[in-house]
Amino acid sequence: MSARAPSAPSSIISAARAPPSRRCRRWRGGAGGATQVCARADAEREIAAAEKLGVALVALGEPGYPARLQMIDDAPPLVAIRGQAAAFALPMVAVVGSRNASGAGMKFTQRIAHELGEAGFAVVSGLARGIDAAAHRASLSTGTIAVLAGGHDRVYPAEHVELLDAILSAGAALSEMPLGWEPRGRDFPRRNRLISGLSLGVVIVEAAKRSGSLITARFALEQGREVFAVPGAPLDPRAEGTNGLIKQGAAPVTETSDIVTVLQPIMEQRNVPRQEAEPQPAESGFFEGTDPAPDERTRILALLGPTAVLIDDLVRLSKSSPSVVRMVLLELEIAGRLERHGGGLVSLA
Repeated sequence: MSARAPSAPSSIISAARAPPSRRCRRWRGGAGGATQVCARADAEREIAAAEKLGVALVALGEPGYPARLQMIDDAPPLVAIRGQAAAFALPMVAVVGSRNASGAGMKFTQRIAHELGEAGFAVVSGLARGIDAAAHRASLSTGTIAVLAGGHDRVYPAEHVELLDAILSAGAALSEMPLGWEPRGRDFPRRNRLISGLSLGVVIVEAAKRSGSLITARFALEQGREVFAVPGAPLDPRAEGTNGLIKQGAAPVTETSDIVTVLQPIMEQRNVPRQEAEPQPAESGFFEGTDPAPDERTRILALLGPTAVLIDDLVRLSKSSPSVVRMVLLELEIAGRLERHGGGLVSLA
């Protein structure tokens, strides 16, 4: 049974109760995106419709807003969530790929999605045909999250309405679009940034050279997420994109442990600093007590080169704490030896 939507965010309630002369911003769009205004009556109608459908409207910074999603630069100011909110507390992995998937690709997707669920991960995907649908179906019992390109009442494709209902029993659906919004072509790339933004990593199973899944991979890199790709036959055009990602440095996946092995240390390392950093002052505690040992400096420096690498990868591969890695990078930057790129990437200058 779907979780009942909590009361609407205070910002929306305030706008709805404001005098008629005042206006509220419609909640579509992330940071820097185009906004629209709505009248008080429109806001009240949308709040009522959301409650009737069992949709929770959660504003950026409020309890219940997915933690990793609010870290991205263009996080939506408001998201609409339906289903089991507990699914967002699980570590999440996105599994996406071709709509025109091969039988082998579908079978492999079902296997890794099921095993990721058994390992304690929620599987995130876009409710599309092919790989997305296979990933959702294989993780229904353990929790899967569908990210929608349109409003909750405008499911696309229409034949996946029943699949979405099945997802909501143990998982959830999320959209940044208002109710009644029919998804258009440009809304799917917008949705893809949310798929990667929710997740620790993104697994691309099959993707042609110009596949939308490659857009998800690009967003993942920009957001500092791990990117995994399933290798495929060189003669299959559906593997052209994934094979290309592997050439560019994506982690190849032939079994579920390839994903878990990479993500588990990142999860462990990210949990420790949150516990230790809480009592530290924001201004002086960021690097406090993180003087690197000589062997740590050597290990971290050896992992750097002219090719950009994710800081998260430096943490994982060097087996050092995030604060130690940050200190070494700061030292290199002060010395003029480090170049920073977007998406948490660094290289030697």
